[in-house]
Amino acid sequence: MLCGMQAHDGPLTRLRKSHEQSVLDLLRKHGPLSRAELGTHSGLSRTTLYDIVAGLVEGGAVVASTPPAEVRRRGRPVEKLSLNPDAGEAIGIDFARRAVHVSAVNVAHEMIGSASEAHAADLPWAQRADIAERLLGTLGGSGQAGPARNGPAEGPRPGTLRLGSLSAIGVGVVGPITDPGGAEARALSIDGLPGLLRERFGVPVLLDNNTRLAALAEAVWGAASDGGDVLYLRLSHGVGGGLVVGGSLHRGMYGMSGEFGHITVDPQGAPCECGGTGCLETVASLDAVLHRYRSAGGRAEDIAAFLSAAAAGDRIAHAVLEQVGTDIGMVLAAVSNAVGPGVIVIGGELAQAGAALIEPVERALRTHVMPMVRNQVRVRRATLGDAGSALGGIALVLHESPLLSRYPQPVTEELAWTQ
Repeated sequence: MLCGMQAHDGPLTRLRKSHEQSVLDLLRKHGPLSRAELGTHSGLSRTTLYDIVAGLVEGGAVVASTPPAEVRRRGRPVEKLSLNPDAGEAIGIDFARRAVHVSAVNVAHEMIGSASEAHAADLPWAQRADIAERLLGTLGGSGQAGPARNGPAEGPRPGTLRLGSLSAIGVGVVGPITDPGGAEARALSIDGLPGLLRERFGVPVLLDNNTRLAALAEAVWGAASDGGDVLYLRLSHGVGGGLVVGGSLHRGMYGMSGEFGHITVDPQGAPCECGGTGCLETVASLDAVLHRYRSAGGRAEDIAAFLSAAAAGDRIAHAVLEQVGTDIGMVLAAVSNAVGPGVIVIGGELAQAGAALIEPVERALRTHVMPMVRNQVRVRRATLGDAGSALGGIALVLHESPLLSRYPQPVTEELAWTQ
């Protein structure tokens, strides 16, 4: 059981955490570094750096080692510092609408594995938790589950998942979370889920919207890992997104950040389940796209068939994607004008349409975004696939751990790491 986080957050504490984050980020980016190399990269004074490193080593987040004798040069061996893969393992679970996705990594961001299993949309939470537990068992038992594409560095190892000082589960769910990151987080459809998972796995649970977590994962490991401010849009059975601003996930006061699918694109359009009319979700969700395609004379049983038709050059499919892409681009332009992202990442099943969708999105974006940034905003397809939200849950765990630095400041620190 992890102890509760300290509520103290004065200027000196925040400064120290910032220095810790800088050192940890450098070790994640460059691998093992000497203190001198860390000093060069970080710009910290020798005294400050040695104090920060000593604390991280004592806490177990960083380990020090010297090169083997056979590779040493003359003179005193230079000690190297690296993230400690044995400090613990973090688990991410994505409870999507119709599937469970799990991933596990260690503190050094080495992937242990990931796995997925589809299920009926109305499956009870207890049975979904059963699926998650079984999938995680396959990762710990064999270490053979394939790592996510373009995810953290591969390093699968056999044996059971070790629940050390970083043990926690980052969980993504569909819908708004009123208290993201806290042990008492709630959404209309998930009452009791945090308690169920804590009882099942015996570790703290950090909960957030799964689309926001996918945004975080793409910013940490995926298509926007070289960007700063990131806007993520997922086009799936629902339409949502997330914002990563200054390296931190923006959650919003009421857990409603990233609800881009409920921005109006057609005031005279179809009613939306949110209670609005003509929301982006009513034209860009998978069901809406299939409905538009069939209404225009196309034939497709599901979204896979629609995407196959588009890939084969189907004229109707391309016309639908042109219309949908234009609507999406207008919404993204409006959001971009408000928040100024450097990278826009588009994910979800519909993004598999590729250029047939992305090109009209880019045209509409360039038309409606502020002229001074028209050529500055980059649009990319997501790279992490189904594992994205589970990996985002892991990023949440790694950054909120007491052994590491904050990511971002928890809404309720006194609850975030209690069991």
